[in-house]
Amino acid sequence: MSAGGRRPRVVLWAAAGVVVLGFLIALELAARHYGMPGPITEQAREVVFPPKSGFLLYASLALMMVVLTWRERLIAAGTAIGIDVTVILVRWAAGITVTDGHPFGNGALWVMLGYGVIAVTRRTGAERVLLLKGVGLGLLLVAGRKTGDTWLLITSKTRPSVLDQYTATADHALGNPSWLVGRLVNASGPVGSHLLDYVYIQLAVAAVVVALYQLRNVADERRFPRHHLVRTFLAIGVLGPAVYMVFPVVGPVFAFGADGGHWAMATLWPHTPTPVHAPHPMRFDGMTPRNCMPSLHTAWATTIFIHSRKGPRLLRFAGAFWLVATLTATLGFGYHYGVDLVAGVVFALTVEAALRAHARGWDRPGLHLVVHGTAVFTALLLSYRFLPLRMAEHPWLSGPLLLLAMTSVIYGYTRTTRLWEPRTAPAPQPIPQPEPA
Repeated sequence: MSAGGRRPRVVLWAAAGVVVLGFLIALELAARHYGMPGPITEQAREVVFPPKSGFLLYASLALMMVVLTWRERLIAAGTAIGIDVTVILVRWAAGITVTDGHPFGNGALWVMLGYGVIAVTRRTGAERVLLLKGVGLGLLLVAGRKTGDTWLLITSKTRPSVLDQYTATADHALGNPSWLVGRLVNASGPVGSHLLDYVYIQLAVAAVVVALYQLRNVADERRFPRHHLVRTFLAIGVLGPAVYMVFPVVGPVFAFGADGGHWAMATLWPHTPTPVHAPHPMRFDGMTPRNCMPSLHTAWATTIFIHSRKGPRLLRFAGAFWLVATLTATLGFGYHYGVDLVAGVVFALTVEAALRAHARGWDRPGLHLVVHGTAVFTALLLSYRFLPLRMAEHPWLSGPLLLLAMTSVIYGYTRTTRLWEPRTAPAPQPIPQPEPA
């Protein structure tokens, strides 16, 4: 590629970097305004102090290592583990007990930062760009976790009233699935609860496993594919909290369960469904995140399922298992209503369609799919807000309509992406020759 062709890409990457940095600074200032550390401070803190999630840091390191050779991967992994062992021994010798966070993970972060320095000081040209992309990808996954935590803080501080009565009323159209699955999870005992809890909190690690399969050839091809799971994962994490600000919901375990304390409307979940009555906004505490509408865990699990379809059988099975287990956990723990999950699926498919259409070049089917998904998602939010009582009073009509709206987006996505798949012509068959007489 000529210098003239590279310049626009350099400008684009520089502009994207400035936007990301500005976004992080804005969140940092917003968190400071409420007396809490922001994403930049939290990330800097994990260089020395015990990290909130050591598993996520090592998953991010694995994601960064897709740009390295196998020898470099072994050196990077060994260095990270060696640093963590040393840090653990130093803390043990000093009598420091880790009570908040994981005892490991600092080594993974140090190695990622070290490779960033190596890219700037020891690499040039395409090699530097590739290594910086790998480091940036790993650090973005960690930064996404930090920005998400800050977003949740902002929702709890800026949205004193929640709309749980609206979503709980609309949920009657689907038969109150959170109440049903909540009783099933309680009946499964501690084994089922612990398994679902592990699946729920390690969703990002599952995404990295699928992403590693998609990016397995980056080191050999010296370039990233046009579209992969991490792009959708990060886009959902950035766009989703904006909807939280428009439609703040805390979830049934808080609004109608014991976890809500005296802020809960009543202690009903999961044994007694909410009565059908005209809903209204309700005040809630200033600590619980308003992070239900849409269910981003459902959206992320949906994208993991989609991107695992092109993998081997074990990966496809894992993607399906993670989707089912995540849906069960979000409902069974009382974190979401059923209508949140419907909106989460539509949201995920719309974001995924937009990114895929952008990566391959916008065409009419892609544009129609994104417009359709956006329209359905908007219609869902409007119906939850302004028609919940009608939906609860006519469940046999409104329930199928909700599922039909979601299914239309699923069908549109499946049909459009099949059109985008490259078609291979069948191999020509040899013309049989007549046998000699």
